[in-house]
Amino acid sequence: MKPPRTYRKDTSAAPRGYSSWEAAGLLWLAEAEADGGATIAELQDVDIDHIDLLQYDPAPSTNVQADELGVALTRTHSAGAPAFGAPPARWTSHGFIGPAESPLPMPLEASESWGAFYAEQRIRHLLRIGRSQGLWVEETEVFERVAERLESGEFDDDRPPARIHGDLWAGNVLWTRRGAVLIDPAAHGGHAETDLAMLLLFTAPHIARIIAAYDEAAPLADGWQERVGLHQLFPIMLHAVIFGGGYVMQSVETARKYA
Repeated sequence: MKPPRTYRKDTSAAPRGYSSWEAAGLLWLAEAEADGGATIAELQDVDIDHIDLLQYDPAPSTNVQADELGVALTRTHSAGAPAFGAPPARWTSHGFIGPAESPLPMPLEASESWGAFYAEQRIRHLLRIGRSQGLWVEETEVFERVAERLESGEFDDDRPPARIHGDLWAGNVLWTRRGAVLIDPAAHGGHAETDLAMLLLFTAPHIARIIAAYDEAAPLADGWQERVGLHQLFPIMLHAVIFGGGYVMQSVETARKYA
């Protein structure tokens, strides 16, 4: 039998600990696979300068695979987390998000509510980083009003923390002959709607079917469509900080909808 082929992700330019952080997320998310959770790229090896993953052969995505992914995501999310903002098992520090060669730190501290977590550890965190680069100097109050609404509990519900991928844009879903395989997580305890909003942000293939299958298996809370932009605000701000350009104004326009 031939040994499995591996894909090596070079993390030599990343901050120390980045490889272990991503590996912890992969393993934590993979725990849900036994209960029907989403397939996670299989970790083969990890060291300070690389992560080795099982190599998957790409294949065209299908409607059936999209339906399966929607249902599988409900199982991954329902595996839960100790708290909003909780890091994955085997990890006790802050996380990272963004390009492996220059990721940004991502706070991971347990919070009593999703709103409090998202306000401080996502919106205000990036606002501080952005302002240090000269971004959002005139729009600070807009983002602060969003954070205050989040802290008030206005967007909270009674659902427990979900086990989320945390960076589930379309490029982090590999379509293979065996179905969708998820890679490059920023895993933590969060809100299930965050993963779906990320899939919508850059329009993953078959996105309507993925969400419909998810909603049928685990009905989404009323008004979830109106909250999509709120969940997308963090990744849009992240793109503004990393890439600048049109993402800066897009983040302001998105924030104004919830200010």
